[in-house]
Amino acid sequence: QVQLVESGGGLVQPGGSLRLSCAASGSIFRINAMGWYRQAPGKQRELVAGFTEIGNTNYADSVKGRFTISRDNAKNAVYLQMNSLKPEDTAVYYCRMTTGPPLVFHWGPGTQVTVSS
Repeated sequence: QVQLVESGGGLVQPGGSLRLSCAASGSIFRINAMGWYRQAPGKQRELVAGFTEIGNTNYADSVKGRFTISRDNAKNAVYLQMNSLKPEDTAVYYCRMTTGPPLVFHWGPGTQVTVSS
């Protein structure tokens, strides 16, 4: 079984920065894609940033220029550097990875990010 564990969330003032980390453990043959999603109160879960299987990155328009996704393949880890944080970035952030074949989706339990003065 593959398990994901996130860390790095917390409370930060507007304009501040946080770095989220996610490490996968368990039986992993191949990680096909990985990324970060978030869900704010009353809203649907949305993609924040992600790596495709070939290494391309995707970012939500709302975070482009502020967030940067990175990875460490040796550690089966993915990171999200969040700069210039805004109150609207407040959400539970979830790590997601896909492994396989056969293709399986994995989600972390989430970590709370609160941006408030």
